[in-house]
Amino acid sequence: MLLKKQTVWLLTMLSLVVVLSVYYVTSDPAKKDFATGGKEETSGETATNEKDMKVITEASGDEAFETIRLEIQDKRSKEITDLTSQVGSPDLTAKEKNELYTKMQDLTALETKEKTLESLIKSLGYDDALVRTDNNEMLITVIAKEHSKADAARILQVVREEIGTQTVATVEFQTK
Repeated sequence: MLLKKQTVWLLTMLSLVVVLSVYYVTSDPAKKDFATGGKEETSGETATNEKDMKVITEASGDEAFETIRLEIQDKRSKEITDLTSQVGSPDLTAKEKNELYTKMQDLTALETKEKTLESLIKSLGYDDALVRTDNNEMLITVIAKEHSKADAARILQVVREEIGTQTVATVEFQTK
């Protein structure tokens, strides 16, 4: 039964990749260029004012967060795929397979916790937040116009309430 669920999941992800690829290939090329805001340059000179620079900077920050999120997601997907292939091995005992399955569940739970924390931090009034785990340490990066030690303490309190007090967390601010 587990193999069927994994097959359905894999096929769903593959179809999503195909749909997004087709969309990207068929979309208007001018919209793909984030730096120009979807506008094609008609001459060698570009007139940018301060407002345009701010928009480009904001897009770059959001794009950087999305890139990191995608890298983390790809890494975890690969780990889960590796664990899944190991679980399918006939050489392992039931206990070893259970341990591998538990690791897969832990990875999925960790991803869910990170997304939940990002949502909670954003609900505190911040523009964006990136939560990632590295060697049992939560690394939190927040985009904010202004920040203080009290803001960091408030974020740490939210993390500890959601995850627990045993987790070590680091908060980093990026100004907008």
